[in-house]
Amino acid sequence: MKKINKLLKWFFIDSELDYDSVYDSKIIFSVIMLLAIGLMMVYSASIAYASVGSHSQYYFLIRHSISMLIGILAFMLVFSLPTSFWSKNARLVAILIALLLLAVLVPHVGRVINGSRRWIGFGGIGLQPSELSKLGIVIYLSYYLSGKTLDLHKFFYDFGPMLLVLIAYICLLLLEPDMGTATVVFIISLSMFYMSDISRKFILTLTAIGVVGFIFLVIVEPYRIRRFLGFMNPWDDALGKGYQLTHSLLAVGHGGWLGVGIGNSIEKLFYLPEAHTDFILAIIAEETGILGVSIILLLFFIIFYRGFTVIATESRYLMNRKFQSMVAQGISVWFLVQALINIGVTIGILPTKGLTLPFISYGGSSILINFIALAILLKIDYENKQIKRGVEVE
Repeated sequence: MKKINKLLKWFFIDSELDYDSVYDSKIIFSVIMLLAIGLMMVYSASIAYASVGSHSQYYFLIRHSISMLIGILAFMLVFSLPTSFWSKNARLVAILIALLLLAVLVPHVGRVINGSRRWIGFGGIGLQPSELSKLGIVIYLSYYLSGKTLDLHKFFYDFGPMLLVLIAYICLLLLEPDMGTATVVFIISLSMFYMSDISRKFILTLTAIGVVGFIFLVIVEPYRIRRFLGFMNPWDDALGKGYQLTHSLLAVGHGGWLGVGIGNSIEKLFYLPEAHTDFILAIIAEETGILGVSIILLLFFIIFYRGFTVIATESRYLMNRKFQSMVAQGISVWFLVQALINIGVTIGILPTKGLTLPFISYGGSSILINFIALAILLKIDYENKQIKRGVEVE
C-alpha cells in the first residue's frame, strides 16, 4: 500500500525536481505507456485478420509503427513552434480544417469507407480531417474566448462568430456522417465555455439544444435507431444489430479481473469487428482483465490532471497566459472525454460510436493528431518553465 501511495504522489504531487525539470515527466511517462500498450495490443488484436487478409501477421503492426514514427516527427516539428503561432493563426487554422472537412464531401476527393465519407486520399496515404476538427475547435475557441469579454446583451456580435464556427464544424461532421466526433467536439466546446466564465444560462441553453439535437438525429436516421436499440438490449438480436456489442461484452466478461493472457483472446479470431481499432479495449480487457483497463484509465486521468490542473493553472494564474491555459484545458478534456466514450461504448453503457482510443487504437490520422495535440500541450508547459527561469518566450 505504501508503494502505491508513493507512486500516486509521484504522479499527482510535484516535487522540487519537477519544478526544475524542462518537461512534464508524468505526461511523457503516461503517453509512452499508452503507446507501448497500443503497439502490443494492435499486434495482438490484428494478428488473425492480418494473417488472412495480407498474408503477413505483422501487417498492422508495421503500419501502426510507421504511423507512430510519423507522429513523432510531427511532434518534433510542432514542438519547435512557439504557442503564440497558434494564437496568431487560429482563424486560419479553423478555416483550413473546415475546408478539409468540406473536401471530404467532394466526389472523387473524399473516400467512402463503411458507408461514411471521412477520408481524403493522397496516393496511398489517407487523412481523416474529422480528427483535425477536435484540434481546430480547441485552438479557435481558446483564441476567441481568451481575447474578449463576452456579453449576452451583444449576443450576435460577441457569440455569433464563435457559434458559427462550432455549428459549421458539427454540420460538416454530421454530413460525413461522423456523429461520434461531432459529439466529442460539442462536449469539448461546452467544457471550454464553462471554463471561460461565460453565463451559465447560455451553457445550459446550449446543452439543452445539443441534447434535443442528438435525439432528433437518432430518430431521423434508421441505422442510428437500429444502433441505439442494439445498445439498449444487444442480446435481443445478438446476431444482428447487437452483434458487435455482444461480442465486446463477451470479451470483457471472458477477461475477468486479470485476463486470459496476452495473445490468448478468442474474440479477436474474426468474432469482434474492428478489434484493433474502435474496439481494441475489448481485446485489452479480455487479455489483461479489469486490471489492464484500470491502468489505462489511470494513465488518461494522469494526463488530464497534469494538463488541466497543473499546466493550465500555471498558464492562467502565474503567467497570465489565458490562451495557453484554455488550449491546455481543451486538449486535456479532449483526451479524457474521447477515452471515456470509447471505454463506455466497449462496456455497453454508451451507444456505439466510431471513436478510437487515443494513443492506443490503430489509425494513422488519430495517432498523428494525438501527437500534434500532445506537442502543443507540452510546449505550453515548457514555455511556463522557461518563464519561471526568467527566459523570454514569444
